Amino acid sequence: MRIPGILAAALLPLTALAAKKSTGDRFNDYHSKQVSTLASIKIDDVSYGEMTKAPRDYAVAVLLTALDARFGCALCHEFQPEWELLAKSWTKGDKKGESRLVYATLDFADGKQTFQSVGKRTLSSPVLLVFQPTVGPNAKPDGAPNRFDFVTGTDKAEPIHAWISRHLPDSPHPPLVRPINYVKYAVTTTAVLGGVTFLSVAWPYLLPVIQNRNLWAAISLITILLFTSGHMFNHIRKVPYVAGDGKGGLSYFASGFQNQFGLETQIVAAMYGILAFATISLALKVPRMTDPRAQQIAVFVWGGIILGMYSFLLSVFRIKNGGYPFFLPPF
Repeated sequence: MRIPGILAAALLPLTALAAKKSTGDRFNDYHSKQVSTLASIKIDDVSYGEMTKAPRDYAVAVLLTALDARFGCALCHEFQPEWELLAKSWTKGDKKGESRLVYATLDFADGKQTFQSVGKRTLSSPVLLVFQPTVGPNAKPDGAPNRFDFVTGTDKAEPIHAWISRHLPDSPHPPLVRPINYVKYAVTTTAVLGGVTFLSVAWPYLLPVIQNRNLWAAISLITILLFTSGHMFNHIRKVPYVAGDGKGGLSYFASGFQNQFGLETQIVAAMYGILAFATISLALKVPRMTDPRAQQIAVFVWGGIILGMYSFLLSVFRIKNGGYPFFLPPF
């Protein structure tokens, strides 16, 4: 019978210490909890009302989020580590509580009534509320919170830190400090050293390729053909590949100079490529031929290719501009 009495006597000092944990100053209690955990305070409907009720001589930043997988809030999961980083950085930079700001997180599963009160019955993105003090030198008597909806898809802590700082202009703003990413530095260093090693070994083989004039001429010619045929126009305008002609068929060429199809660009680029290759062959390859008869045949062949492709090019131009009066046989 004496054992319970001894245990009760031994636990009396501990219960006295537990009773002393609450100082009566809400901010000191919340700030002490933040400093001990270096994280935002997890709250529910009851603690939310207790934390934000007036009078209040401190500010509160509450993140309304939904981390349960059944709610399907992808942005909530993406931003949660950034929010905890922001709370940790702010708390470590303000251990004395000079900014008088409390960070809290309210999950949808624990605060349905609060979510309904702010007009959120479902959550596809987080909502951040910043409550200004209602008493003191920086008080805002109306008590209405500043609200940040993550409609732009913001998932980084930096813009949120700047937004909170703008709404607390007369308070200290501890900087946001990201931890050093040692894995990133190790991967980058390894990649750089590997690249330098590869270049030092392969350089004798790469140098003749880099200095090859024919290679650079081919790259330049391909680039010119792509841009002159309208490749950039397609990427800017997001044009369709082909379109219907209104008769059950397909139209490969769009009328007008401000319209173009994706397949049209490829056809025009092919025509330009054939014309360029034929011209280069006539200028460089044919004069080096030693057989006069073969040289004569080559001239007629390449000349016929140029005539046919240029005639086809003019016919395409007439499709683009119906009033163009010129043409060239056989098209």
